[in-house]
Amino acid sequence: MIDFDRIIDRSDSSSLKYDARQAYFGSKDVTPLWVADMDFAAPEAVTNALVHRANHPIYGYTLFPDSLFTAMQDWFQHRHNWSINRKSILMCPGVVPSMHAAIEALSEPGDTVIVQPPIYPPFFTAVTETGRKLIENPLKLEQGHYSVDLEQLEQCAASGAKLLLLCSPHNPVGRVWQQQELEDILDIARRYQLTIISDEIHADLIYPGYQHIPLATLADDIAIVTAVAPSKTFNIPGLGLSCLIANDRQHWQAVKQVFDSWHISATNPFSLTAFEAAYRDGESWLDELMAYLDETRRQVTEFVEKNLSTIKVIDSQGTYLLWLDCRQMNLSDDELRLFFINKTKVGMNPGISFGEVGSGFMRMNIAAPRKLILDALQRISQA
Repeated sequence: MIDFDRIIDRSDSSSLKYDARQAYFGSKDVTPLWVADMDFAAPEAVTNALVHRANHPIYGYTLFPDSLFTAMQDWFQHRHNWSINRKSILMCPGVVPSMHAAIEALSEPGDTVIVQPPIYPPFFTAVTETGRKLIENPLKLEQGHYSVDLEQLEQCAASGAKLLLLCSPHNPVGRVWQQQELEDILDIARRYQLTIISDEIHADLIYPGYQHIPLATLADDIAIVTAVAPSKTFNIPGLGLSCLIANDRQHWQAVKQVFDSWHISATNPFSLTAFEAAYRDGESWLDELMAYLDETRRQVTEFVEKNLSTIKVIDSQGTYLLWLDCRQMNLSDDELRLFFINKTKVGMNPGISFGEVGSGFMRMNIAAPRKLILDALQRISQA
């Protein structure tokens, strides 16, 4: 059994989550439940592989070994019933750079790109910073449940949009899109020749009763570029390595040309070592992690329902992020942010940073020893 209750001191480790508290919250004295990494040790198999590689004293230019691709392909075949063609894989230095590269490769300046807020903030900047036009297809919130507004999505597509940025599973609302929902999105893409860039970085973090379906397994007649990585799954985001999977060879080549023009290499002896070891040997660790997170999610939801009448937890189907509806507190977004920082000493992401429709919400990261999460909830309750 893995001890996910063990508290590991991350202070002074150049951790963004901990060492940026003063800059982000104005105080070091907050429990950081914000940026999306976990306060759990990575799988032992990953650490052992890194130590073994570090013991070789030369860290030169590095190739991607065949075993890395095999480990990844085997993982997605086994966990997601997705048979990935080796030639469709492009190794990349992180999902956010990959999104920028894909947008540059698959559209032109001035083209319109659809995003579905509330959404991870880099979705917005990936569009605007590449000179494209942003059009929003906000998710619908009805009776505590988010869904895609298909009618409005079709209007966006009909207006001449070139790309759709899909987040699956969705960050921050935790939706795991079901097959019919994905089929409906694909039908719209098919009618209006939309290319879809699907961020599936949270694909492995799924709670019991739900199943992630890779979008690319549902259609081979629509251009789909999928971003995946072991970073969120195995808590190795600082190592940066990810990959894009393109079902169209021309799109694969176009994205590669963008990365080549940036002179950015994804090869790094430690990144690829961890990437391969995680996919090859991390399954049992992940299974224990999800059981632990599922229980934490249950306890958080139960505590909020019993003790915090003005806060509602949106039912999360995947990811380790909880979307908290705080609108009944009747505070402005700035007041809400300051309330949690100053009154509760809990640092979370303000919902407004995920788009205007996130106003009045907060995002809580529950991937930490359960005692820390429950202590934070007690302070919120007392405040």
